[in-house]
Amino acid sequence: MRLQYPPEIKIILMPCTGRVDILHLLKAFEGGADVVFVAGCLEGECHYLAGNIQARKRVAKVKKDFAQMGLEPERVEMFNLSSSEGPRFVAIAQEMTERAFKLGPSPTKQQERKAWLAAQPKAQAG
Repeated sequence: MRLQYPPEIKIILMPCTGRVDILHLLKAFEGGADVVFVAGCLEGECHYLAGNIQARKRVAKVKKDFAQMGLEPERVEMFNLSSSEGPRFVAIAQEMTERAFKLGPSPTKQQERKAWLAAQPKAQAG
């Protein structure tokens, strides 16, 4: 079975989500991402013992920092799923793509963000 996720998704493979550092998440935004999600193995089933728990803590830290800076914490998310859950991965990818379109361009892309905000109806822009 071939499953297709949105073409906007860029996958970066790592041996374990425990290798994902806060800097990796921030670099993704600096590189032009509007949202970033980390897909790790199920809790308690990490091949590297607690890598996915470390990743969850790092994602939570970035979300907290975003909120303190006035950025939408919804721009970064962590999901736990098994490698056999292809349809769930596709659903998550679609959800995050829809979230990106809803939130608009990342505030790091100032020109695109300004144009997007100007195009929004007045009720939503406030």
